[in-house]
Amino acid sequence: MSDPIPVTRDGDGPGRRSFLRYTGALGAAAGLGGGLVACGGPESTNDTGGSGGGTLTAVIGYGNDGSWDPTQTASAFAMAGNEHIYEALLGTDPISREPYPQLATAVPSDLKATTWKFELRAGATWHDGKPVTADDVVFVFDRILDPGTQTLAKGFFAAWLKEVRKVDARNVELVLKFPFPDGAARLTLAKIMPKHVYSAPGAWDEATKGKAIGSGPYRQASHHPKSNTTFEAYDDYNGPRKAAFKKMNWLTIVEAAPRVAKISGGSADAQISDNIPYANIEQLKSGGMTVEGGAGMNNLFLMFNTAHKPFDDVRVRQALHYAIDRAKMIDVALKGHGKAATSFLNEGNPSYRPAKTVYGYDPKKAKALLKEAGVSGLKVNLMAVNVSWISDCLPTIKASWDAIGVKTTLDPQETTAVFTKLDQKKDFQVVAAASNPNQFGIEADLIMHYNYGPENIWMGYARWAGNARAKELFRLMDKATRESDATRKKSMVQDYIDLVAEEAVLYPVVHNELMTAWNPKRLSGIRPQPYPGVNLLQARWV
Repeated sequence: MSDPIPVTRDGDGPGRRSFLRYTGALGAAAGLGGGLVACGGPESTNDTGGSGGGTLTAVIGYGNDGSWDPTQTASAFAMAGNEHIYEALLGTDPISREPYPQLATAVPSDLKATTWKFELRAGATWHDGKPVTADDVVFVFDRILDPGTQTLAKGFFAAWLKEVRKVDARNVELVLKFPFPDGAARLTLAKIMPKHVYSAPGAWDEATKGKAIGSGPYRQASHHPKSNTTFEAYDDYNGPRKAAFKKMNWLTIVEAAPRVAKISGGSADAQISDNIPYANIEQLKSGGMTVEGGAGMNNLFLMFNTAHKPFDDVRVRQALHYAIDRAKMIDVALKGHGKAATSFLNEGNPSYRPAKTVYGYDPKKAKALLKEAGVSGLKVNLMAVNVSWISDCLPTIKASWDAIGVKTTLDPQETTAVFTKLDQKKDFQVVAAASNPNQFGIEADLIMHYNYGPENIWMGYARWAGNARAKELFRLMDKATRESDATRKKSMVQDYIDLVAEEAVLYPVVHNELMTAWNPKRLSGIRPQPYPGVNLLQARWV
């Protein structure tokens, strides 16, 4: 199966963008067409209204200057916003990830079939009033499956989906390469977009900059990449989850202190915020806010450069994992809101079981492995992203490695700087960063291919794809992808995760909770997500 992240790098040709563009770290902030407001200050946040009306104000703790193109983006802000603006043939519940009909009228009755037929919802219209048709569905899937167009979405579909055909104006059929029941949940990642809008010259660039016209319950009213995006209820929406708020104003506040201040106290301007720092939980609770976490795949991982000795030696990689005092990290840095990784998957994942290699805190074993590898006097430069909770964890790693005689230098940098160096194939030893593939789903096959695969960008960073053990892993992964029996597939995935754990090329140290805070006197129906952003499709005013 191909990986979800394209491996192209920046270049002169069209469509060649770096990983940073896909993650939203280097998004565009230029003006937009299509009638969207893209200049001036943010929309007013004062119209908070009352029950049944007014503006809901949300604070998102991530940047809003990444791509909004649904076929490309991994931006936390944009992906969350697109869930309210666009629809797919099938949506998924934001927590369970069970598929439900969105633009389609039903989930296929036989998910093991190699042809899935979908009828589009009668009366569905785009936010400009034009009808949604089968041509729009084919248009989007043709872009995703086009071998000449690199999109993030391609990696979620190309391995198992052969083509999408128009039957008539309101019916389409998907032709699969082999039975792939997990594909039903993946359809939520293919947001259907209006052909008459996005087939125009330059339209995909406009989508990247923030132009969003969908068929969902909310229409994008304005977009200010550095400050906020506003939404309005789409009155003609006739789908399954109608808008509960007349207006929404989503603010981007990356820094923790002003984000917390925005939802604190009796005169708080916002009713909900994601990405709550652990240190502020009790403060917000004492002020009447509900603060709850979502435990999932959010993790701190270590990635080794296997082309840089001695990190080509699995014993060295294992030693550095065994040396880390994860209990101390969880207690001091995460304030108890995390668990030591015992598999690549988090413990709540449906396919989880402990890996055969579990990196418990064992400094003696770490020293023995280094000695066995013939390594002494090792000096490590740990390049890390400067995400606040990652920065909080770094001192524990340094202290743990120093304690076994590995002199460690911490090198935290802006996320953009770290990944620019990786994209430019600059030399490095070890990287510590955060990852959360739950943005795309909880399916184990998807999660593992997000990080591992013969053309996966992470494997390019780690310089490991050509290794014999890597090739064996990729063969096992491909075999598991093609297995349609859920029980056998689960067992196959668990088995190859044992290989991933043993090799520890890119492997989580801890899985941690993401915290969401909201005002229970104003909002109901909130469910905290184990991945960035908020989903307000089932929320209501109290």
